Formats: sequence, structure tokens, C-alpha cells
Amino acid sequence: MFKVASANIRFDNPQDGRHDWAGRRILLSSLLNDFCADIFGTQEGREEQIKDLCSLLPNHTLVEEHREWIEERMYPCIFVNSQNIEVISSGDIWLSETPTIGGSKSFNSAFPRLCTWIKAKHKHRDFNFFYVNTHLDHVLSSTRSEQIQVLIDEVKRINDQNLPIIVTGDFNESPQEEVRDKLISQFSNLYDPWTKHGHLEETSYHKFDGLNPEGARIDWIIADKFFESKSIRLAKENQKGIFPSDHFPVLAEFTIS
Repeated sequence: MFKVASANIRFDNPQDGRHDWAGRRILLSSLLNDFCADIFGTQEGREEQIKDLCSLLPNHTLVEEHREWIEERMYPCIFVNSQNIEVISSGDIWLSETPTIGGSKSFNSAFPRLCTWIKAKHKHRDFNFFYVNTHLDHVLSSTRSEQIQVLIDEVKRINDQNLPIIVTGDFNESPQEEVRDKLISQFSNLYDPWTKHGHLEETSYHKFDGLNPEGARIDWIIADKFFESKSIRLAKENQKGIFPSDHFPVLAEFTIS
């Protein structure tokens, strides 16, 4: 089984009170350790928080060799189980008109946004793949549309071997809007495992209360048909109303077709 996860970890915000990072870090790391994904992506978090999380994940390595951290920026990140996954190359793409310039922003984005990617090899199953993890603008649909187009164009350029792709992230919009359609139409072999299994739409951003009935499924795992989905779910585990994040992590299992 090939396991993939995605989790918006919520940045370290002292104003979160009982839901602050100090009270959530063990819950989140325990969930990730128990699932033991081959590869997973996180969204939000600055360098210090991300490396704190990494210190709690003995089976996983943070992919950061390519990165020059900018102190004030929050980053999508990739973690790999190094017993199973060999990273061949990696990089960051800033979702702007200048994607190679760190901290750059365009398209009326509220903040600089980026995606991070790796080309990797499964050590035991002997296949290569391309994985990208991202976090899009939270305000404007038109901004997200432009940002995902940058991601698509740059990934097509970098993935010159046409390796099977997995995309994870916090897309800040429901699957019924434009971003998912762009991904699936421009990468013709991609699909959404959630809809493949016929799951009802649910809220993934729950505001720490586990509910938010007016929300939407904004956290996705999108995969190449090379990866055959066996299961996907939102992880709703909590301890007495304290959740690992204000988003439910997404956990998926695949076999290789």
C-alpha cells in the first residue's frame, strides 16, 4: 500500500488559546506517526514550527535542501518516509509572475503563495513519481485560478519525464469551483479519489469546533490514475474537543496499477 496525507497544520498563533500549537503538536504528530504515510504535505507554519513538528516524526524527513527560508513566510512542506522514498530532486515554485523569485506575489494575492515539489523513487516498488504540495490564496477565486495555472505550467516544465503526479494542498475553495477542473483538464490523467469513492462532500476546514456546516472540502489529494485509490478520509480524531488543527487532515491509501 502507498500512503499519502495532507494537513494544514495551522500556524503557531498564541491567540488560539486552548487550541494553540503547544497544545496540538503532540496530537498532530501522533496522528501522522500512526498513519505513517510514505509521503505527506503540510500547509501553513513557519520554519521554527515546521522543524518542531519534524522533531516529533521519527519516521519522516523534511525535504528542505533546496530551500532558503524567509523568516516571515509560511510554507507548504513535504515529508518523506526515507525508508521507502528516495528524493531525486526538489524545489519551490512561487505562484506569481516570477515563480523563481522567493517571496514574490502577483494576481492580487493577499500573501506570497508557493508550491513545493519533489521527483522521487519508491525504493521497494521501483517506480518514480512527481509530488507537489501547495497552499492557494484564501480571498479571491480569480487569484487562485492564476496561481494554479502557474503551478500547472511550471510542473509541466519540470516534470519533463512525464512521471505520474500526486498533488496535495489547501486549495481554499470547494472542488466545484475552477481550480480542480483546471488541474484535471490540463493533467488529463489526474482524478479526485474522494469523488471516485462516491463520498458525500464534507467540510475540511472546521474552525477548531469539528463542525462548520457552512464550510467546504478545501483540502484535497489529487492523483494520477497510476495510483489506484483504495481509501480516503478526513481524520477527525480529537482529545476532549482539541483537534490537531483547524483543518481535518486528509489520509489516502493507494495501490500501484
